[in-house]
This record gives sequence, structure tokens and C-alpha cells, in this order.
Amino acid sequence: MKIKNKLLLTILFLTITIVPINTFAYSNYVIASGETIGIEVNSSGVLVVGFYEVDNTYLAKETGFEIGDKIIKVNDTKVNNISEMVQALKQKSTQKNTFSVIRNNKEQTLKMELKEDENKILKTGLYVKDQINGIGTLTYIDPETKRFGALGHEIIETTTAQKFEIKDGKIFQASVSNIKKSRDGAAGEKNATYDKTTSEGAIDNNDITGIYGTYQEEISHMETLEVGTEKDIKTGTATIKTVIENNQVEEFNINIIAIDPNSKTKNILFEITDERLLSKTGGVVQGMSGSPIIQNNKIIGAVNYVIVNDTKKGYGIFITTMLEEGEK
Repeated sequence: MKIKNKLLLTILFLTITIVPINTFAYSNYVIASGETIGIEVNSSGVLVVGFYEVDNTYLAKETGFEIGDKIIKVNDTKVNNISEMVQALKQKSTQKNTFSVIRNNKEQTLKMELKEDENKILKTGLYVKDQINGIGTLTYIDPETKRFGALGHEIIETTTAQKFEIKDGKIFQASVSNIKKSRDGAAGEKNATYDKTTSEGAIDNNDITGIYGTYQEEISHMETLEVGTEKDIKTGTATIKTVIENNQVEEFNINIIAIDPNSKTKNILFEITDERLLSKTGGVVQGMSGSPIIQNNKIIGAVNYVIVNDTKKGYGIFITTMLEEGEK
């Protein structure tokens, strides 16, 4: 009996001691990027963003379409983009067509008879969108899984002010061409160009905490930083990594003013203190979203929002929040 008890205690001890310290799927060290990237995402359907008149009437609006509707089928044919929608409509031309749309997470059916103009071009009365393009900043790459995260917030479709539901997407190498400076009351922006032949990764998730996907380029030459947890973050000096010229990632000084662990995305309130960065950007600008926040040689977060009435200040999201979502 004594021998059995000793064996049991030994097994229990071993079980306890082999549990890993980090229970999350992400690595304890990641690549903190700061690179400016081009972003292209495709919708999982065709989004209605507006209406136009057809024969002096708003045909689609009178049919029952609403801005924000997502068209997923035309005449029982599944459509993912505008080209597929046009091809499906051509099969029946001006006859009454059946549209399946998603509205408020529920599928609805609408029927509409199309019109033709003098050039025999079909008119739906719908302005639609199936893709969004823009720029942002790459936050991190996990060297173990090659999962990446960027932006620190979701991609919004501006007309509907709704999160863009994506099917897939890509990130590209981008070159900053100029910066429109921020001023109190108006956020500025980075302007950049990118080459669609130089895709760096595939996007598969657009979440309120950022965009995520799989990085496809070589990363063995890139340095890693330790991941800082919420407990590591202190008010005081820190830096952000971002690009303002010559496509060179640089570090700039900031001051962390406050930390809010209860917010989902606005965890770190900071102010830019770096005079060179302020002279170039006037503060936080659009396109800076995703810039890694570094403190005590640890990546602790990512820039994600500007405070418009005081553009020297902005918010950041905890890096651990992004990593947890990115590895799902």
C-alpha cells in the first residue's frame, strides 16, 4: 500500500511539472514588423452600398433592397462577386430575377424585373461592392506558425459603416509616397502604392481586433521580440515601429498615459512625444494602424485609433489580444 501511494504521488508530481507556462497557441517570441502593407479583401457576397434611378424610379429600392444587404444568390446561383452576379443575371435578362440577400444575419428573398437602356445594358438600380483596398501596418508574424496580424481593428465598409465580411484577401509590399499631416479635429493619412504581383500573405479573418492570415515570404532573417503580457505594461516611455519615409521601419518615442484592461480594443492610451515623427505626421495618422508598440524590449501592443480632437494621442490594443485571435 505504501509503495502504491509513493507511485501515485510521483505520477501526480510529474503531471504538474510538465504543464507548459504558456497555454496559448501563439509563440512567446514574435517578429514585430512595422512594415507598411497594401491590403485587398474580397467579400463573401455582393454588398449593396447605394441606389441609382432607372427610368425615373429607384427600381431596387422600391423592390425592397436596403443599403447593407449582402447578395449571396441570384436565381438560385451562388454569387461571391460582381462578375458572378452579372453572369447569373444575364441568363434571364429582363425577366423577373430572384435575389437571396443576407440582412441582419437572416436570409431574405427579393424579386426584381430588370430594365435595359438604349444600348441593351441591364440596369439593376444597385450600386454594389465586392472588394476593399487600402493600406495599413503589419503588426507581427509568429515565427512558429507564420500567422500574421495587422491593423489592430477591423476593416469597415465606409458607406454602410459595417464590418466587411470577407471571403479572402491578400497583403502586399507597399511604398509610402507621402503623408497628409494630422491636425486637431482632422486625422491625416499615409498614402502608399503597392504592387499586386508581390503578395506577402493571405488574409482569412477580419475581426474587430485586426486582420489575420498566413505570411508567405521568408522570415528566417527577421529578428524576434518577447511578447509582453498585460502585467508587463507600465505607464511611461515606450516606442512604436512604423514607416514615414524611404520605406524604412523606424522606432519613435511615445508616452503611455493610461492602461485599460477592461476594454476589448482600446487598452493603451498614449501620446506621441517624438518631435521628428510629429513634424512628419502631426500625430497619429490613418495607415499607422497596426504599428507595434514596444516597451522594455517587449512587444506589448499595436496602434489602432487616433483621438481626432487631439491627434498627438491615440489608442493601442494589447498584443496578446491580437495573438489569441490570430491563432484561432
